[in-house]
Amino acid sequence: MRNSLKSLYELQEIDLRIDGLDSEKAQLLSEAQALEAKLADAREKIAARREEARTLEEEKGALEANLKSEGENITRSEAHLKEIKTQKEYQAVSKEISTAKKLIAELEDQILQKINAIEEINVDVAKKEADLAELEGNVATQKGEVEAKVQSLDSGIAVDVATREQTVKGLPASVMKRYSRLRDQRRGVAVVEAKEGNCMGCNMHLPPQLYNTLFRADDVITCPHCQRILVMKQEVEG
Repeated sequence: MRNSLKSLYELQEIDLRIDGLDSEKAQLLSEAQALEAKLADAREKIAARREEARTLEEEKGALEANLKSEGENITRSEAHLKEIKTQKEYQAVSKEISTAKKLIAELEDQILQKINAIEEINVDVAKKEADLAELEGNVATQKGEVEAKVQSLDSGIAVDVATREQTVKGLPASVMKRYSRLRDQRRGVAVVEAKEGNCMGCNMHLPPQLYNTLFRADDVITCPHCQRILVMKQEVEG
């Protein structure tokens, strides 16, 4: 049983190390996802600004079409003035021309506003594209560093997994079942050291008789408080 306890203690160390490496890897992958999200956000903002510019271009086109139409109306009305014979009709057509010219002035002002807005957006898009290019370079560098770290972690995990498989082979199935269940129930820690009369998993005091039994290392003994498997470090390392 001493060998089983030693293997259990080693297995716990291996699993905790794998847990740490997995956690570090998850953090790195999360950082990589955050970098991708940052790029996606920058691209979406550029796309949104381009869509604004496209909408403004369409609106400008509609205004220009109206402007052209009003200009043609004025030309026709001015030509018609020469043919008018009554003062009343002359005044009516003159009023139409005046109203059309006022509308043309308003349309020209609106078109100018659209042009200015489009230019502002184009300047903003150019800046955002330059910033995006710089960001893409930075992200590529950071992702390269993350990928290198992940590969290194994967190598370490692979070594530990291989060691774990060999360690598990030396343990009875019943012991492994209990160990796995405790790992699930106790946040990954199934085996803890008993030291100076206390369980180092829950820091509770152990009954003296139980504590003394641990020195013999001839059975799998659990803490009466947290149910973790107890080992005397000097015994399993001896």
